[in-house]
Amino acid sequence: MKINNSQKSMLKSYLRAVIASAFVLGLALVADIRPELAVLLGALLAPVAKYIDPSETDFGIIAEKSMIEIKKVASRSSSTKKTK
Repeated sequence: MKINNSQKSMLKSYLRAVIASAFVLGLALVADIRPELAVLLGALLAPVAKYIDPSETDFGIIAEKSMIEIKKVASRSSSTKKTK
């Protein structure tokens, strides 16, 4: 079975949600933290995991670096068009 890029991204998103849910469950049961705080920490975990994922291009560290490079290239191309 061959998985395309769209399916890979859906699977990664699903696995991040499962990990965040398991984290919340673990905090609530094992660490004896109030359920409200466990849910809050779990809600923060999934976006942070996506932010630090180096293969994620929509959002996160790599996306920020990509946007900086795109802006540099765009400014160079617009400055060369003005000089011609």
